[in-house]
Amino acid sequence: MSAGDPGTPGTPAAPGPPGPAGPAGGRLLLADIDEPGLSTREVYERRGGYESLRRALEMEPEGVLGQIEASVLRGRGGAGFQMGKKISFLPKGPIEKYLVCNADESEPGTFKDRELMQKSPHMLIEGIVIASYAAGVGRAFIYIRGEYVWQAEVLEGALREAREAGYIGERVLGSSHSLSLVLHRGAGAYICGEETGLLDSLEGKRGNPRLKPPFPAIQGLYQGPTLINNVETLATVPAIVRMGGEEYAHLGTETSTGTKLVSISGHVRRPGNYEIELGTPSREIIYGLAGGPGEGREVKCWFPGGSSAPVLTADDLDTPYDFDSMARAGSMLGSGAIIVVDDTTPIVDVALKVARFYRHESCGKCTPCREGTNWTVKMLERIKAGEATAQDLDVIASAQTNIIGHCLCVLGDAMAMPIGSIVEKFRGELERTIEEAGRIGGGANAPDLTTPAVTGRGALLAEQTRATESAHA
Repeated sequence: MSAGDPGTPGTPAAPGPPGPAGPAGGRLLLADIDEPGLSTREVYERRGGYESLRRALEMEPEGVLGQIEASVLRGRGGAGFQMGKKISFLPKGPIEKYLVCNADESEPGTFKDRELMQKSPHMLIEGIVIASYAAGVGRAFIYIRGEYVWQAEVLEGALREAREAGYIGERVLGSSHSLSLVLHRGAGAYICGEETGLLDSLEGKRGNPRLKPPFPAIQGLYQGPTLINNVETLATVPAIVRMGGEEYAHLGTETSTGTKLVSISGHVRRPGNYEIELGTPSREIIYGLAGGPGEGREVKCWFPGGSSAPVLTADDLDTPYDFDSMARAGSMLGSGAIIVVDDTTPIVDVALKVARFYRHESCGKCTPCREGTNWTVKMLERIKAGEATAQDLDVIASAQTNIIGHCLCVLGDAMAMPIGSIVEKFRGELERTIEEAGRIGGGANAPDLTTPAVTGRGALLAEQTRATESAHA
């Protein structure tokens, strides 16, 4: 789905062409994305595909890198680090270097890379070849999540076509640059979206995060210098070469340049992928493009960058959608996945769903993440069951503080940041939930010693409590 005209905030917008924000009516990646046959080399070349690669190969690698640096393109996978700077960190010289495309799109609410790979795989391939040339890399991999079966098959077909045409392989298009490009399927683990966990998985190991430093740019895949970028970032490179880095930088804001794919889901009338210019007010995206919540409903909260982003409220809807503005608002742009929650949903259900996901996906390597995610789920379940008190909210908030920054990767943080923000911004509702659930439960949720689930220390404590009550009766 591509972007339509923003309507008046709060009302549905009629589908139509996007507003003028650059070439192709403001769209660089989603321009004609639904054209039949675009996934084939023939149609892609007819639309000017691989012309940017030809232009790049006529330049020196340093010149191509200069264009990427001039574009100030920030990574679209979550961290937002400048791609040009990341390339410049790679050691120079004939040392074996690697490029890895992170296509493990597993952040809840994110589905933009899936559309790019499915509908325009040659754009990604072209971007990878150009980036490898700029970085002096001869071996590249696309690590795609295991659930993307169809997309992997489309990419395999596109890779065959690209090899046949000489776009990858020995002496690309007769130049001095050679590149092998391999598609590797993951097994569906969220942790493999983290760059070092991905590298371990790519090497055939269990996907666990590594201690940093050393960073992948110095010691990554097979202990060699490695450039890691996600699908959207690499797919943007052909547009930068075509337009020129400085022209691309005119789009968006000074520190958040270009366009951004946004996956919008949740309580909106028109969920889907939209391409927006960075700096667009969030209200225009949620209401103007996605149509906002249903009739009579209001936005309660929204995740601006996937489920790992601290939640924002309706008061933040006028915040510009760019990296720095989101950070100032206390959240992050992340993967570019906006999840909208309306006022029909209890906030404790939102928190519990997020916490359960990260508990399930934790690799267990770090104690704060392994234990913190588990205890967070248990405490939220106590709230739902009517067994909690208002003091438990302080315990939950404290647990999140003890997780953030204390793990090898950011999976623990990915749960702690949204849960911490929910407790902070919706404490009143959570306290009412505790009070109402306790009143409805009326003590009926006490442990039942006759059930197999009550065992071990919990059963012992319950038995001791019963004995004490009997002694004082």
